Amino acid sequence: MAPAPCIALVAATKRYGPRPVLDAVNLSVAQGAFVSILGESGCGKTTLLRVLAGLEPLDSGRLALFGEPATDGPRLLLAPHRRSLGFLFQDLALWPHLTVRQHLAFGLEVRRMDRIPERTADMLGLLAIEDLAGRYPQQLSGGQQQLVALGRSLVVNPKLLLMDEPLANLDVRRKSHIRNLIKTIATQRQLTVVYVTHDHREAFALSDRIAVMERGRIIEEGSPDELRRSTNPLVRAFIEPDG
Repeated sequence: MAPAPCIALVAATKRYGPRPVLDAVNLSVAQGAFVSILGESGCGKTTLLRVLAGLEPLDSGRLALFGEPATDGPRLLLAPHRRSLGFLFQDLALWPHLTVRQHLAFGLEVRRMDRIPERTADMLGLLAIEDLAGRYPQQLSGGQQQLVALGRSLVVNPKLLLMDEPLANLDVRRKSHIRNLIKTIATQRQLTVVYVTHDHREAFALSDRIAVMERGRIIEEGSPDELRRSTNPLVRAFIEPDG
């Protein structure tokens, strides 16, 4: 029997007003896959991530994570802290009163995990930011802050990593470095990743599969090669800069 998908989202609908932000969305993600959700601002990408994280209930539809029911309509069956996930927010959400080391240790302490100093040191080393351990966020560059936020998401050893436009505010050089780092770590740790972006180049460079969203719906899903051959005019218009 094939293993249950990491994510099984069925007919997920969410409204904030008269028009659905998510409109009967279906999404299945295999364990260990790197899936990008690609679309323009306002298409529902971030709401989809928040539903997966348990930060937003659905109006209707169901979600299972690793074969376990997580959300059924407005009912949260699995609390966010029990979903074995890391969430890298677009605004990073770093606290000004905590050092880099304290940021990395925080999630470990909340989860009462063992070997907190060793795990924190290992993550500082993995990201090559040992020299930043005693600094506060306001003493870091944008790229350094991004690495701290990434480390905070990874240090708790999640099975699922959710990322919301993680490279949007970086320059080209830092974007390339952190993008390569994300892909390397995800591969080495066999993480399942759902990566939200409006940049088709990022999605094509990183992903095993890409789901293109438009007005609350997934209008096409496939591998990068499959999407390059798409005949859907909305998808073609979105990726046309790639030629």
